[in-house]
Amino acid sequence: MDQQYDLLTGIVHFAAYFGLSLVLLIAFKFLYTLVTPHDEWKLIKEQKNTAAAIGFGGAVLGFAIALGGAASNSVSLLDFATWALIALIAQLLAFAIIRFGFMPRIVARIEEGEISAGIMLAATTIAVGVLNAACMSY
Repeated sequence: MDQQYDLLTGIVHFAAYFGLSLVLLIAFKFLYTLVTPHDEWKLIKEQKNTAAAIGFGGAVLGFAIALGGAASNSVSLLDFATWALIALIAQLLAFAIIRFGFMPRIVARIEEGEISAGIMLAATTIAVGVLNAACMSY
């Protein structure tokens, strides 16, 4: 009986963490598009802009990696949500650092469909996600 209880408890915890992860991922996608001055959805859906798709996909993947780190290291849903918020802020800061520091024309270059700009944005945001995940241990 204890084994069945443990299994059910594990499934409930999985569902809670996974459900919250999906909500946070959707929230990140929404907030990220608000922070960036270009309209990723329009560029991707209407203009079929590969650079925008690569850059946005990297940002989403980077955040998902960070969420995975937060989920695996947290001790409660509140702890998970706190670290997820920290990861979200770090991912948004990564875009700001790229835009205002390393590649000031990143927005224009992505809007123009320059794939190398999309790749650099994706690589940087994925790298930040990996670092986020690795640093979420205590």
